[in-house]
Amino acid sequence: MRGVTYLPVSREEMLQRDWYYYDFLVVTADAYIDHPSFGTTLIARMLEGEGYRVAILAQPEWKDAEAFRAMGKPRYGVLIGGGNLDSMVAHYTVAKRRRTRDLYSPGGEMGHRPDRPTIVYANRAREAFPDTPIVIGGLEASLRRFAHYDYWDDAVRRAILFDAPADLLVYGMGESATKEIAKRLAAKTPVDQITDVPGTAYIAADDSGCRFHKTVCPSYEEICADKMAYAVATKLQYDEHDPIRGSALLQSCQGRMLVVNPPARPLNRDALDKLYALPYVREVHPMYEQGVPAIEEVRFSITHNRGCFGGCNFCALAFHQGRMVTSRSSSRWWRRPKFWWRIPSLRDISTMWAAPRLISAALPAPSRKRAVCVSTAPVWPRSPAPIWRPAMPSIWNCCGRSAPCPV
Repeated sequence: MRGVTYLPVSREEMLQRDWYYYDFLVVTADAYIDHPSFGTTLIARMLEGEGYRVAILAQPEWKDAEAFRAMGKPRYGVLIGGGNLDSMVAHYTVAKRRRTRDLYSPGGEMGHRPDRPTIVYANRAREAFPDTPIVIGGLEASLRRFAHYDYWDDAVRRAILFDAPADLLVYGMGESATKEIAKRLAAKTPVDQITDVPGTAYIAADDSGCRFHKTVCPSYEEICADKMAYAVATKLQYDEHDPIRGSALLQSCQGRMLVVNPPARPLNRDALDKLYALPYVREVHPMYEQGVPAIEEVRFSITHNRGCFGGCNFCALAFHQGRMVTSRSSSRWWRRPKFWWRIPSLRDISTMWAAPRLISAALPAPSRKRAVCVSTAPVWPRSPAPIWRPAMPSIWNCCGRSAPCPV
């Protein structure tokens, strides 16, 4: 089903729907593109499908909080994402020079969002709505959920929650966690009591509120002072990134405790089909007269699967989506290209198939009743043995190796 109506982006559009209140304000550092290739849109449409009233605030003015107040105060909370592409990567080259174009902004123009927008937007949202729950998520927050080395600062930075005044952080593919948080906020559960949702992180005075098995990670101060402690922390973070076997990770920082709950289970096939069948318009919002270049690569894309067992050294995909591979049913995802063939403006249906891990898709997915291998040795770089062995795919483990699995 292809939608025809965008989510409201202004007070006027809310009134056109006879909305005099709304439930969630979804803030994004990207221009608003109503397409399932954009995480903010996925979350917003998912909440809409659950019956909530959702408004979009795309690339707001960040020098003051007035843009956040423009649509009024949301009933339940503010959800903030830093965009599909990390803002520092979008703004700077590897040589730390300022880029000349931002493909996720109107007309590809620079200057529509700040550096580290998740932090900036969270501070402005707290100014606008001091007593409203704030939840951050998306790629920028997910990959910075622990203390981490920052290439741009050439230093170890604190976990993003210590700089962004949010109540909760949702990491990974956040549909399950967001849905549970929304359900509890709608039931008037205080946000400081929402501490047991898988796939979330929060700051506390101690670990007394943690309801999962706990593993202590080297503290922020330790990893700043000792590279070996940093390596140990990184290994723990990868080893415990498992929705079945993983435990909560505790990392102290300047007298407070970061609690990162185990990851949420990946969506099953039916849930993925339902998510991608929501009424996305699949186009740039018409308020952008110059268009948004990012849509060109994904306008006719199809999301087939999630997750990657690889753990490649150059890629953070496994740390974000997890190493369990899940896919949509062939009968559902194949409906989309059949529909597109009837679209006059279709130029190239093979522009981008949003299933970059074709090797993962071809191999059998691990059982959802057991964990993935503890080993996080990368598929690439690795030994010269080929990583594609179609002759006997059944002997492959979830990590992509043919040796007996220890799990």
